[in-house]
Amino acid sequence: MARRAWIVILIGLGLLHGTLAARAAPDRVLFNARVFTADSARPYADAVALRGEQILAVGSEAEVMRAAGKDAERIDLGGRFLMPGLIDSHCHALSGGLGLISADNADQARSVAELAAFAAEAQRSGRGMEGDILYVSGVPLATWTQLPELDAHFNRGALAELPVALHGMDGHTAWVNRRLLARAGIDRALIAGLDADTRQTYGVDAAGEPNGFISEAAIARVSALFPPPDPARVLEAGRAALAYLHGLGITAWMDPAVDDTWLAGYRALSEAGELTARVVALPVIDFKKGALEEQLAKALRARDAFAQVPNVRVGGIKVFADGVVEYPTQTAHLSRPYRNSGLNGELLFAPAAFARIATAADRAGLIVHVHAIGDQAVTEALNGIAAARRANGDSGLPHSLTHVQLIRPDDLPRFRELGVIASFQLYWARGANTTIDLLEPWIDPTLYAGLYPARAVLEAGGTIAGASDWSVSTANVFQAIYRAETRNGPKGVLLPHQRMPREAMLHAYTLNAARALGEEARIGSLTAGKQADLVLLDRDVLTVSAEEARDTEVLWTVVGGRTVYGGAPPSPSVGR
Repeated sequence: MARRAWIVILIGLGLLHGTLAARAAPDRVLFNARVFTADSARPYADAVALRGEQILAVGSEAEVMRAAGKDAERIDLGGRFLMPGLIDSHCHALSGGLGLISADNADQARSVAELAAFAAEAQRSGRGMEGDILYVSGVPLATWTQLPELDAHFNRGALAELPVALHGMDGHTAWVNRRLLARAGIDRALIAGLDADTRQTYGVDAAGEPNGFISEAAIARVSALFPPPDPARVLEAGRAALAYLHGLGITAWMDPAVDDTWLAGYRALSEAGELTARVVALPVIDFKKGALEEQLAKALRARDAFAQVPNVRVGGIKVFADGVVEYPTQTAHLSRPYRNSGLNGELLFAPAAFARIATAADRAGLIVHVHAIGDQAVTEALNGIAAARRANGDSGLPHSLTHVQLIRPDDLPRFRELGVIASFQLYWARGANTTIDLLEPWIDPTLYAGLYPARAVLEAGGTIAGASDWSVSTANVFQAIYRAETRNGPKGVLLPHQRMPREAMLHAYTLNAARALGEEARIGSLTAGKQADLVLLDRDVLTVSAEEARDTEVLWTVVGGRTVYGGAPPSPSVGR
């Protein structure tokens, strides 16, 4: 009994020491700022006080100084714009980091010849080598319409001696040369023996021979040939991702589609004290692989295994409802057939099976996050979540649909009714090759008229969360907000009636994204008691033109009271 009493005393002393240590550092008052809080109770302020890892007070300079006291450190922000740390509700951070240290073309090549030059340099430097396979990611989707040029550059000459894989910037398409096709065992006989849906993931010529284009299941077959990244390389990728994202003001994200490799990477970063972001990680439930309940049980085991790992939480599951809509892939599931093929794309789950898993996940406290691009895929995903709500009541879990390029008008109010968040990547919502040449001629005009319907979801009362799908596109929030606000791109304006208000987009990348992560009680707004995540910008993004806002630069990023990028203006003083 005496031993137990001593343990209690020691624990109490330890907690007291921790409290005193936290209070030993002076409170900080950030003043002379244009503050956007994302808190509806007080959307704007002039000053913020920080105490250790938390926000102490938000308000006028006088109010904040009263809360912090006369000994607080005062930091004059020089009239700059202060806001909550930015949150990405769909970001493949570790695989994106791997791209930063590998050969990612980032959608930059303007021709196949430029792409071949990039690949040749990636081979010479070693950045593009995965074992003996030359691998280039971030390839522009228009490349897939240039098969003769791909053949000329990658099936002949020096690069033909290597197995080559070119991965599309959408993450769902690729092209491989003959040497890699042979290694993967992909030939006319293999393709002819596949079921109809899987056969559609292989491009073939008029004679039925593979032409190198692959998507979805075909990519999975080729990917099995790649060596997995070793732990040291994953750790390097994580460090690169953190530096990149913090430099853009991003302090938290949802990482959908994590496997054991990525989870181990997050654990390693956390245990090294280097995971300076809040991450919600989602394993995939693959309906094509069967054993759905065991897959769900594995996700629950991962949640338990990470319960005590700082800054990373396994908070839900990711489900693919369909593929992508652009030509020539056309695997997104539409209510009306593609105009060239007469097919509707593929729904990647049986509706009853998805409803069963969504209900079980919701009951277990897991967020359900669904990749749904085609309008019929969106309908079926909403139906499954509706089944979960009926079975379990409203759990309050922020289930979400991501990408949502096409939505039926009668499904728009269901986002509000079901409490489902629309996680949009609105950087893509612009007049460009991907939205015009590769899309408009190939789908029903009534579907095309609602492409990226963010404004329609907003006006129907739905919640919109900002997302990048990095490294599929840039993670730069202000570039994405510019697209959302203007719908402007290299080929003009895309459906201007769907333009988004700028302040709504700031909410999308702060409190709404925090809700999508299930973290709104902790982050997402500058509110007393929340974690001190904030970002200082070089301009007032609420008042400048769209073009000026697009070029916004981050000066200072703070996570939990700790500077992770840049710094505050060098004019602090103590006391008055």
